[in-house]
Amino acid sequence: MSDITLRPVGFVRNEMNERVPREVYRDVVSEIVVNEGLQDCLDGIEHHSHAVIVYWLNRTSEEDRKVLKVRPMGDASLPIVGVFATRSPRRPNPIGLETVEILGRDGNVLRVKGLDALDGSPVLDIKPHTKHHDRALGVREPDWMEKANRGR
Repeated sequence: MSDITLRPVGFVRNEMNERVPREVYRDVVSEIVVNEGLQDCLDGIEHHSHAVIVYWLNRTSEEDRKVLKVRPMGDASLPIVGVFATRSPRRPNPIGLETVEILGRDGNVLRVKGLDALDGSPVLDIKPHTKHHDRALGVREPDWMEKANRGR
C-alpha cells in the first residue's frame, strides 16, 4: 500500500494547550483558521448549524502511534480493547473527528463550539453535519462505553 499525503486546510486557534475532560471542551469556543486560497471552500457553511471537523492529533507521540490496545478513558475498571473500538488519541493514524456547533464565520475564520482539539492542531477537512449522512439508526454500544461516557 502506498503512503497518503495530506495537507492541512487550516489550523485550530483556541486556549486549549492540553487535553481536558469532555464537560470542559464542550463549552470551548475555537476558531478554525482556513488557509489563504481556500477561503471560498467555506462559502455556505454558515447556513448549517453543525459541522464535522477532521483534524490531526499532532501532539500524539510516535510511541503512542504504536499502541494497539487501551483501557478507554484510562479507566482501570474498563476492559482493555483495541484502539479502533475507542475514541482514544493513541492510534496508528492520530486523526481526530468531532461534530461541533457553528457559531459564525468571518472570512477565512469559522467559529465553532465543542471542538476537542488543541491550539494549533492542523485541520484536514470540514464537512457540514447533515441529517441524511450523519444519522445512524439502531446504534449499539458495549456496556463499558456507557460507563466510560457517563457524566461526560
